[in-house]
Amino acid sequence: MASLKDFMISRVRVKLFKIFFSNPKEMYYVRQLTRKAGEEINAVRRELKRLDKKGILKSEARGNRLYYYCNPQYDFYHDLTNLVIKTTDLGGEIRSRRAKLGKVKFVMFSGKFVHQLKRDQNEVDILIVGDIVMPELAAIVRKAEAERSNEINYTVMSKDEFQFRKERRDPFLLSILSQSRIMVVGSEEDLVN
Repeated sequence: MASLKDFMISRVRVKLFKIFFSNPKEMYYVRQLTRKAGEEINAVRRELKRLDKKGILKSEARGNRLYYYCNPQYDFYHDLTNLVIKTTDLGGEIRSRRAKLGKVKFVMFSGKFVHQLKRDQNEVDILIVGDIVMPELAAIVRKAEAERSNEINYTVMSKDEFQFRKERRDPFLLSILSQSRIMVVGSEEDLVN
C-alpha cells in the first residue's frame, strides 16, 4: 500500500506531516511535537526549521514558546493535505482494508470533514460507493469516531443506486457532490461524470 514514506526519506518529517496535516488548524510547540512524534527533540527541531524555511509551516512566538502550524498559503498545501488524508488515519485504514470492505468504487471525504470544520446537520462527511461489507465499514468508522471524539456522518450507496441518483439529479446526492472533497478511492472525474 502507498504511504508517505514512499515520498519522504525522513522518518521524523513523515510523523510531523501526519501530525500537522491531520489537524491543519492546530498549533504545536516543540516539546508537544516531540511527545506526539515519539522522536528526539533535536531531530524534531531540525525538521521544523527546514519546514519553516521552505514555507510549509509557519511559526509564531507566544510567551516563552515557539508554536508551529500549517501554512495554507504554501503552493502545495492542498496536495500535501490530500496525501496525508489518503495515507493516514481513516483514509489510510480504508485503503489498507479495501479488500475486506468489498468492492469499493469511490470513497470521498468532504472538505469540511478533512479540515475539521463544523458541518450542518444534514451534511455528509463521507460518501462510499460500491458493494460494501457494512460490519467491516462500521468497525473502521467507530474506531475513527473514538479517535476524533466526534460522530462521523457517512452514506453508502451501491454503484447502481449511485448511478440512478446521479442520472435523476437527486437533490441529496447533488448536495454531497457540490461540496469540496478529497477522493480517497477512485477519481474525481469518474465520480462526477
